[in-house]
Amino acid sequence: MSAAPSQLLGGCLLVVLLTSCSKRSAGPPSVRDGVPRSVQTEPAQLRRMERTVIATGSLLAHEETVLSVKVPGRLTVLAVDLGSRVEPGDLIVQIEPRDYELRRDQAAAALAQARAALGLSLSGDDDRIAPEQTSPVRQARAVLDEAEANRERVVRLSQQGISSAAERDTVEAGYQVAKNRYETALDEARTKQAALAQRRAEFDLAAKQLTDTQVRAPFAGAVQARIANLGEYVATGAPVVRLVKTDPLRLRLELSERDAHPVRSGQPVRFTLEGSTNRHEATLARLSPALDNRSRIRVAEADVPNDGRLQVGAFVRAQIVVGDDDEGVAIPPNALVVFAGLEKVVLVREGKAFEQPVVTGRRGDNWIEVVSGLQVGQPVILDPGNLQTGRPVKVEGADAPSAPVQAQVH
Repeated sequence: MSAAPSQLLGGCLLVVLLTSCSKRSAGPPSVRDGVPRSVQTEPAQLRRMERTVIATGSLLAHEETVLSVKVPGRLTVLAVDLGSRVEPGDLIVQIEPRDYELRRDQAAAALAQARAALGLSLSGDDDRIAPEQTSPVRQARAVLDEAEANRERVVRLSQQGISSAAERDTVEAGYQVAKNRYETALDEARTKQAALAQRRAEFDLAAKQLTDTQVRAPFAGAVQARIANLGEYVATGAPVVRLVKTDPLRLRLELSERDAHPVRSGQPVRFTLEGSTNRHEATLARLSPALDNRSRIRVAEADVPNDGRLQVGAFVRAQIVVGDDDEGVAIPPNALVVFAGLEKVVLVREGKAFEQPVVTGRRGDNWIEVVSGLQVGQPVILDPGNLQTGRPVKVEGADAPSAPVQAQVH
């Protein structure tokens, strides 16, 4: 008799557990009982859209150069390092200047000597002087004028029968000697002028070599690489620094032969960077005049202002707007479902949800183009969430079930 109450208690517990499990396995009432889910729909619309050309490319430095030394020597100053920003004219490298200062001073002394030989002051930048104005030439000219006057006087006396033939021959010889000396003085003056020009060139070259011991930034930019080291002896033409101009950047796009025809300079460009959703805008500034013979690619470029957030070498996906007179089928962004890389919309067929794969194209602020999978006027469910094919739905505001929709894939 004592076992009966315990058996009764065990049977009650078993009934309670079975009842609890059956309730948990039944699921939500709406699904279990087939209660339709309320949804909102909006028909696909024909919309005017921009005509765009899709292109890929890169962000490049607007200018890039490897700075090298023009004269050999030892590096005594290396004023920049990796990432250093410079302005035009900033000192980058200094070669030991002492040897070049001595060469300049030596050339300056030779130049002063050449100027003095022509009767010019020791210093000055104007080397112009007529050969006839030099002292030796003026002196030779004076002797020649005197010899010419004597010859004319003797000729007149000879015509009057006063002077002898011997005297006339003497003055004629003196005249010829004076004339030859004058021409010789002119030649010597011209030779000195040539020597002065040579000394001037030597001085200018020495001064330029002294200036070339300094390497300065040709444009505003940043140091991408430091190639040489402080204290190193470098030869003529040795690279020391790679400098890039990063503001603005050069957006370089590659266009296929098929897509390149409608592209023109001045067209707007929208682009995004790999790994970023931020959209940037620019305007095409340059267009290659011809296709590459091997790749059949045409290059287009735009200038992109850079506040430091854009990086040189970044991969770019771009849209070039070539017109605004195109039309396409558009749906609201919240009607599109993307899962595992597949795009779809959810339609209503005979009171139930129906998943329809689609292919999208262009996008705007509040619309997405459907390239294939949908026709104009077909209603799509907004915010479908996890709706799956076969789930009962009820369109809000509709008095009767939606008419069957035959989805067509273009």
